[in-house]
Amino acid sequence: MTSETAVPRLRAVTRPLDQAPDLLALADPSDPLLWHRGDRGCVGIGETLRLHFRGAERFRDAATAWRKIAAAASVDDPVSLPGSGLVALGTFAFADSSAAESVLIVPRILVARHRNRWWITETTAAPDRAGDHADPELATEGLASVPAPQAAGSWPGVEFVPRQLPGDPETAGSVASYLDGVRESVQRIERGAAEKIVLARQIEGQVAAGSDLRVPLTRLAERYLDCWTFAVDGMIGASPETLIRSTNGAVSARVLAGTRARHADAPQRDAQARDELLTSSKEQHEHAFAVQSVVTALSPHVRELRTSEEPFPLQLPNVWHLATDLGASLDEHSSAIELVGALHPTAAVAGTPTAAAVAAIAELEPFDRGRYSGAVGWIDAAGDGEWVIALRCAQLGATDPTTGVRSVTASAGGGIVVGSDPEHEFGETVSKFRPVTEAFAP
Repeated sequence: MTSETAVPRLRAVTRPLDQAPDLLALADPSDPLLWHRGDRGCVGIGETLRLHFRGAERFRDAATAWRKIAAAASVDDPVSLPGSGLVALGTFAFADSSAAESVLIVPRILVARHRNRWWITETTAAPDRAGDHADPELATEGLASVPAPQAAGSWPGVEFVPRQLPGDPETAGSVASYLDGVRESVQRIERGAAEKIVLARQIEGQVAAGSDLRVPLTRLAERYLDCWTFAVDGMIGASPETLIRSTNGAVSARVLAGTRARHADAPQRDAQARDELLTSSKEQHEHAFAVQSVVTALSPHVRELRTSEEPFPLQLPNVWHLATDLGASLDEHSSAIELVGALHPTAAVAGTPTAAAVAAIAELEPFDRGRYSGAVGWIDAAGDGEWVIALRCAQLGATDPTTGVRSVTASAGGGIVVGSDPEHEFGETVSKFRPVTEAFAP
């Protein structure tokens, strides 16, 4: 959508529900649109509007387009909570030069829950002609009840292998390439070219025709309770890292950097891994980079910025993370997408200094990250929203018209600093792949 493009006119009608919907059961089995954690979240059914963005100005362009659409929309919303009324879900690419599209999607039907409040929103295209007004009662038809959920379908599962790189005779070449990249990153850091470089690698598989994607989504939602489980335009995952939450003038974020693999079946060894993370100067140093990058990016947009006094250990089923929570108040009328654009890319997914780290990633990673380590989340008509960094995730490709098979590519990485060991960094990526490989398993 450009400045010359006509602004779509939408009508959103929200009505409260008197019972808790099963959001996961309502999702489309082949193309789910979901945002879910515990007793909060939403599911989209159908699609009323899709906006596409590319390039270095994708966040700014999206924020501008959404502000115009929200201003032109007719919203009937007695619920009046963040995430009710007109809502779009979106996913944004990591790199300015990425071939992957960044999108905002307005679902035709949105069923949502916030703790003990539930609602349903229908969004339709409003009449274009002046004076052509639809009957408002027609817009609320069908909103008294939730659409019928679909029974779970088949899930043969996915076997992941290291991604085949161009020119590699064997898939193992991608592992060797990653290890070489870590060594080169350490050398550049020792020469002073950067302080931290986040390097990722990829694995890939195939999703069989007719597979019900709600199966891996349910596994993620049930196992990773402290994460947002999401599915937007084929981007599926469970992220532990809140990039930004902006509601009614209050802003919060969670920064994760520094990782140790869990040993859930060996409590003493697991506690040792946690303690090593908390006392590691390397991990604390890496974490401090990440926190400072968020503080610096947010400062122009907020006031009363607060952070945790010390990093704390965040326990997930697969890893321990060093975590810091931040809170603030908006100092100006910035939408959630504008805040995302100000923050991205953080040191947690790129490195420090940002420009040098991003340039190194483009040179050392032999693939386009796509939407991995970008942003995924939602925004409403007031500009409120919640966005996470797209981590512990996989991107599905287009469906093969002949076989019905879809490719799926998962990505995971870690922060390289002085003293990083390639084999240790590789092991960290294995731990970070676990949420996806276990969720997609047969």
